[in-house]
Amino acid sequence: MARTVDPEQHRMRRLHIIESAVGLFAEKGFAATTTADICRAAGISTGNLFHYFPSKQAVFHALWELDQADWAEVVAGAVAEPDPWAALMAVVDKLAADAVEPMMAGLLVEVIAQAHRDPEFAAGLAASDRRQIDDVAAMVRRLREAGLADPDLPDREAARWVLTLTDAFLGRGYPEPERDAEAATATAKRMIARVLRYREPAGPRSG
Repeated sequence: MARTVDPEQHRMRRLHIIESAVGLFAEKGFAATTTADICRAAGISTGNLFHYFPSKQAVFHALWELDQADWAEVVAGAVAEPDPWAALMAVVDKLAADAVEPMMAGLLVEVIAQAHRDPEFAAGLAASDRRQIDDVAAMVRRLREAGLADPDLPDREAARWVLTLTDAFLGRGYPEPERDAEAATATAKRMIARVLRYREPAGPRSG
């Protein structure tokens, strides 16, 4: 009789392995991290690891897929937000929060390096970048259609600038770990508002 696999248990064990590996990838790099390292960090045998992932590369790919699932969840929340500016700012807050994670700088280096070594991963990275642009462009469109942003600024071009400004959280976070993340996020939001020529909606008139 075939053994029944509990999908939730399977998902949680995969997640545990990914979380155990991410710190190693960030600290040691993908090439220097061995499957034995991942097994020790996760407290599992090599056979158990290969039951969930066929290779170390597959673990790294799964890490990126997990990030994409997290992005999709944030975007779904933004879509449900009735205020289009608050929706866009929720995404900015998510990107800013990701950037201050201690291991993010090292992990970003590995993501870029792996994209140069692995065509499949590079293709997935490019696809996720297009998805981010599309998602942010849809948020900009909501602002424009509500009369709250520059009507002549193309949505995708605006989205690229929103993401360029938020990418700076990562670029400057590495050499400036002491930087005030909250102040940097507030500044980025002001700059995004200027790029989009955001206009706050008029409030209800008093008596």
